[in-house]
Amino acid sequence: MPQENVLKTIVVGVTGASGAVFARSTLQMLEADARVGKIHLVISGSGLKVLREELGVDATRTSAIAHQVLGSTPQKTSYLLDSDIGACIASGSYPVDGMAVIPCSTGCLAQIAHGVASTLIERAADVCLKERRKVVLAVRDAPFNRIHLQNMLAAYDAGAEIFPIIPAFYHHPRTIEDLVTQFCCRLLARLGLEQEGQFHWQG
Repeated sequence: MPQENVLKTIVVGVTGASGAVFARSTLQMLEADARVGKIHLVISGSGLKVLREELGVDATRTSAIAHQVLGSTPQKTSYLLDSDIGACIASGSYPVDGMAVIPCSTGCLAQIAHGVASTLIERAADVCLKERRKVVLAVRDAPFNRIHLQNMLAAYDAGAEIFPIIPAFYHHPRTIEDLVTQFCCRLLARLGLEQEGQFHWQG
């Protein structure tokens, strides 16, 4: 089969930083993308708390979490526990095309930057980096202290792409959804999945 016809497998990590709506939009775009065949969703304990506060996700029903985060029945998305360090994505032998952590807390950034893999999100990112696969960290915090900045540089040097959640305004957004959509489109483009809905500045 030609390489361009192989459906992509993407890992999405969600951690305990504000911005759950970015995770939802990213997952919705991946679900709708015909180039994507499989999505592995992993959410940290703190991430579940943020999802509950910002999206009303009921974390007590594990089997329904992917459905609740997406807002619809998942067709491609499988939910993996962050404590399941033996999951498929914890091994470099399992084929993955890329990973996004969105939003990425500064705590998760620190763990990934220094190769600490005590959770599945951290281990999956570590595996992608060692296998030279794309890892995009959508860091969400402000202001950044020196430790945060040093950790970003360390993660970058290890092969990760630092893509902070910073909205754009040159496409004249009218709603929060417009801001979120443009950012998520740009993030997915970093994973080789450019979206038709992305605005491109023409000068």
